[in-house]
Formats: sequence, structure tokens, C-alpha cells
Amino acid sequence: MRLILVLVLVIITFNAVAEDKKAITDNGDVVILKSNGTWTYESEIEEVKLTENSQNFIKEPDSTFKLKSSTNNSAFWLNPKKWSFKKNNDSAAIEYNLYSKGSDLYGMIITESIEIKLEELVNIAFSTAQSAAPNMKVIKKEYRNVNGLKVIYMEMQGTVKSMEITYFGYYYSDAESATQYLAYTGSKLVEKHKIDIAKFLNGIDVQ
Repeated sequence: MRLILVLVLVIITFNAVAEDKKAITDNGDVVILKSNGTWTYESEIEEVKLTENSQNFIKEPDSTFKLKSSTNNSAFWLNPKKWSFKKNNDSAAIEYNLYSKGSDLYGMIITESIEIKLEELVNIAFSTAQSAAPNMKVIKKEYRNVNGLKVIYMEMQGTVKSMEITYFGYYYSDAESATQYLAYTGSKLVEKHKIDIAKFLNGIDVQ
């Protein structure tokens, strides 16, 4: 299970081979062809509205290690007893891969040194995920204030190689940079890791 989940991170980097596919009908409608033989119109997929959460989110006291980006001014507070990380030299987009010690919970940091409107950054992220897994859907989407930063929280779920994966992310941008801070695990493991996911994401900060 652990190895398989590590492999599915390619869903964010355009290289995953999904079993569900998109097709266009003679009338120009886009349909999702599911691996189980069923299909649905893309337009029937309900759009999740972007809401606002008035709660202030802050980093955990035990998140004492500050991991800094070398691409932009973002930083990430980690609990060094629970998380390890590795610099990614294979992808221009993913700066770090992160691993929760002894569990099937993973993270990644995608950083860019260009300005992208926050709402557009979220749309790009979803489109990228959906291009790899056509049945990818947004579960929740809201503005949050995290350590004084205005971010968008987005939760997505989709099927990759017959596995249901759920992604949780904070998206942040300013005049000089854009950052995606993500955690992901098997959908059946979400409740098990729910608290750790929240603690992990709330470590997003700036240098």
C-alpha cells in the first residue's frame, strides 16, 4: 500500500495513466467514460462553491522545523518526529516530497516564482489533476486565514489505477510567487489521518 501511494503522486505531474477517460459526442458534449463501463456528462458534475472559513488557523507547537523553499519565499513548519522530506530533483514543479513516518500519508510542495491569481492557481491545480484522473472531483473549497496568510483550501478525490485517493491542499500566491502545499492518502484512510493532515497543512508560512 505504501509503495503504491508513493507512485500515484504522478497524478499532479501530468504523467498518471487513469482508467477513466473523457470523450466528446457528435453534439459536442463532453462525457466521462468510467472504467466500469458507465458514463456521465461532464456538465452533470456538480461544481463546489468557494466559501469562506472565518476561523484563524495556526501552526502546531510541535511543528518546530522550518523547511524553506529555494524557489520562492514560502516556508513550512513540520513536526520532525512525524515527517521527513526529500528534495525532488526529477521535477521542475515539485520542490519537495514529504513522508509521514510509519504511515501511508504523504505530502508534496509545488513552488513557482511567478505571480498567479489565487483563484486561478486552484483552477489550474484541479484541471491538472483532472487531466490525469477524469473522475477527479472537488469535495470542499474555501478561503482560510493560516498563520496570517490568505489561502484557499481544496480537497479533491479521484481514482488512480483503481485506487481512490484523496488530496488536501493549501494554495497560496502573492505578487512574486505561487505555492501548492499538499497532503494525500488513500480515501479509506482519511479518517485515520484527519488530525495529522490538518496539523501538517497548518504549517504553511513565509520566510
